[in-house]
Amino acid sequence: MTMRDDETLETLKSQEDHKGVKHLCEMGITRVPKKYVLPALERPHNSITTKPYDDADNLDLPIIDFAQLHGTNHTQLIASVAYACENYGFFQVINHGISNDVIMKMEDVGRMFFEQPLEEREKYMSTDVHSLVRYGTSFNQTNDGVFCWRDFLKLVCNPDAHSHWPSCPSDFREMGVGYASKTKLLFQLLMEAILESLGLGLANTKKTPKTYQKSGHNNRGNKAEEYDDIRKEIEDGSQLMVVNCYPPCPEPELTFGMPPHSDYGFLTLLHQDEVEGLQILFKDQWVTIRPHPQSFVVNVGDHLEIFSNGRYKSVMHRVLVNSMKSRISVASLHSLPFTTVIRPSPGLINNENPLRYKDTNFTDFVQYITTCDSKQKNFLESRKTSHDYL
Repeated sequence: MTMRDDETLETLKSQEDHKGVKHLCEMGITRVPKKYVLPALERPHNSITTKPYDDADNLDLPIIDFAQLHGTNHTQLIASVAYACENYGFFQVINHGISNDVIMKMEDVGRMFFEQPLEEREKYMSTDVHSLVRYGTSFNQTNDGVFCWRDFLKLVCNPDAHSHWPSCPSDFREMGVGYASKTKLLFQLLMEAILESLGLGLANTKKTPKTYQKSGHNNRGNKAEEYDDIRKEIEDGSQLMVVNCYPPCPEPELTFGMPPHSDYGFLTLLHQDEVEGLQILFKDQWVTIRPHPQSFVVNVGDHLEIFSNGRYKSVMHRVLVNSMKSRISVASLHSLPFTTVIRPSPGLINNENPLRYKDTNFTDFVQYITTCDSKQKNFLESRKTSHDYL
């Protein structure tokens, strides 16, 4: 074979890789292509990166029963939220008010989207991170040196974007819009509890207002004013929905579904099917999260860590794949409006807890991920004012 033939073959292979792992599986591959094979020290079960957690393979996250939000155990619920955000960065919420029918229909239409022929899926394929609808593969296929074993459909959830969402399956938009509106309402309720747990909620504004110490930013005066401002921004906040597909992998020990990373926003609400795969970094060890029927896994994002001035932790997590079962998850990522500057709450800054993060916004994040490595917690690290306080 001539050199030109070799180059043509490599180009064709690269083109197939960029069409996604679902496409590769449909082609009948029996080995993981080279583009997806991690270096030995970065693989999921390397002894350096994976350690047993107290001889247990799985971890039960704190479970928050949201039926108690307005009940007699409200104070305990708020304390439980604070404990989970400080010590795990993750929790599971039950009795959240979203019916199982809404959840299952969203999962079903998501699965049906990925089961369509490639010709239908690739109508939405794009590397433009600003696209209202984007079908892609890996984590960041533009920059990733090694791809991960995931295809995704990302959907901007503002009303102007709905008409751009897939029209096949025929009920995708209807199910998706309903699911997005329900999860946004849940996000708002969760943030009410989180603000209260930080001492910034409605209950705290009834106390005598006091001027905060100056922190280098324009001070908003008192807790009531800050609460009103942040509550309005939460109501007007941004939302992205990501439907993830992790097909069976012929050599799961060589790759990740998603590599270690943290989420950029305030909160991510994740519904995962019954197939295990999600792992979080807990006490410096990777542990698998047991799927809990009819619950949402909720995790703290980079923006909430910044807003809380480091009190609540955006924790690294990753996704494993398996050789037997396909896995579907639906992640709803929430933050403040895309144009809002994210900064530590003035009410959480004082001499004992000095300013720990720089201002940031969505544009900073997009610029970072399009030019730098989006894995690990590198973006969050770039926002810190110093690295010696933890």
